[in-house]
Amino acid sequence: MTALVARAVRAGYGARVVLGGCDLALRDGEIVAIVGPNGAGKSTLLRVLAGLVALRAGSVSLDGRDVRTFDRRALARRVAVVPQVFETLFPFTVREIVMLGRTARLPLLGRRSPDDVAVVERALTVFGIADLAERRIDEISGGERQRAVLAMALAQGGDVLLLDEPTAHLDPAHQLTTLALLRDLALTRGLAIVAALHDLNLAATVATRVVVLERGMVVADAPPRDAFEPELVAWLMETFQEIGIEVRTRNVVTAVERSGNQYRVYSQTPDGEAVVEGDLVVHAAGRVPDVAELDPSAGG
Repeated sequence: MTALVARAVRAGYGARVVLGGCDLALRDGEIVAIVGPNGAGKSTLLRVLAGLVALRAGSVSLDGRDVRTFDRRALARRVAVVPQVFETLFPFTVREIVMLGRTARLPLLGRRSPDDVAVVERALTVFGIADLAERRIDEISGGERQRAVLAMALAQGGDVLLLDEPTAHLDPAHQLTTLALLRDLALTRGLAIVAALHDLNLAATVATRVVVLERGMVVADAPPRDAFEPELVAWLMETFQEIGIEVRTRNVVTAVERSGNQYRVYSQTPDGEAVVEGDLVVHAAGRVPDVAELDPSAGG
């Protein structure tokens, strides 16, 4: 049984504190979605779980052992990380990218074994990119590249997958199928998966649990049907006011993201369709209350 546990974690960069005392427990068979406004600490929490950011307080343990006591190769055999942006200096083929996932399992200066090759072929097949195996990574689409990176993480053979925006660059159909596939892997292979997501619809549909972060604190940790309680909605409305969005609505909005002068508001329209209004993008986001009428002049 796999258990990755963070207790009272405080972490940050330089003088800036990003996480202010987070608790999170992840076990095999789960896919946990971390959601929250931009800057809430989602990516930092993933990096802390992976042992990539030094703790200022608290602890992170894997099966009861402090992750700081693992050497990097040993930890990489257990925990795979998919960052928001994956870059390589060389034009590797897709198969070569996925094979990179086996690095921590190869002997130093050793050669890949038939077992390594078989694991890579299975990962390519699982993510539907076997036909792209000989294509250069810089010659395929962003969505195909993202699936190659996910296949690389799967080929790593660990117990834990930490995914930062795993559906970035994927079209809507592939977003849902990819997360559904990850959920199936969690349930059938006993993987422990945590994914930072912006799309509440995907989180509500696919995750077994939803963890909501705000200003470096966990404000909700529950199954999707229970994660968006009235208290959380009230907090989200306060978040709107703090960033200067005027919301005029008879219904409830659940989340907002800002990119420059563009705002994405998550909710569900009566007909389930996305609505674009001025600089505000109103995005369908299933299993949450209905949509808002927004003043686009207020968000600029």
